[in-house]
Amino acid sequence: MKLKWWNSGLAAAIALLGGCSKSKPAWEYMSDMMDQPALKAYEYDKSLPHRRSAFLPVPGTIPRGYQPYPYKEDPEAAGRELKNPLPMTKEAMLAGEKVYKTHCIVCHGEKGDGNGSVVPPFPRPPSLHSEKVRNWPDGRIFHVVTEGQNLMPSYASQINAEKRWAAIHYLRALQRAEGATQEDVGEYLRRGTTDYGPRTTDQGSGTE
Repeated sequence: MKLKWWNSGLAAAIALLGGCSKSKPAWEYMSDMMDQPALKAYEYDKSLPHRRSAFLPVPGTIPRGYQPYPYKEDPEAAGRELKNPLPMTKEAMLAGEKVYKTHCIVCHGEKGDGNGSVVPPFPRPPSLHSEKVRNWPDGRIFHVVTEGQNLMPSYASQINAEKRWAAIHYLRALQRAEGATQEDVGEYLRRGTTDYGPRTTDQGSGTE
């Protein structure tokens, strides 16, 4: 029995030493692991119709989890049909503040007046407190952030949809703070500091 184990060990040692020889290549136990039929990305192969190993996706293919945006060329429809799905809570407001101060503040400024840190040399963007922007529905602002407008690029790839809506809540808070009235102060004191709901008026309440 001992002789059998000794012979097995000797055979294994010889095999290992033989593989370490520099005079010739090591013995390939499973050659298919080294010489695979698979092609590397962008490898040339004359047997393929287009001579490339990388195939184009099937027409109509979309990434997993991708949701097409149906308002690409229609900001008015986005304004009419898109509604902010996030309740105006403290958590949403804080999330929106983080998004704004990460992506928006450099151009639009801390208060949304267009006095960002990159102005100049870049052109000053319009104030977010203008009557036009104040009157835009949330869906219209969402469209601008998603698709871009004029010199502003799209932020769809940097900011997911939920965070875009949160940033719109924060923008509405900036707008309200810019035009705050004595009635707002009284309402704030009545509600307390943890209520971030929309302003109420004599005509009822609603989002701006």
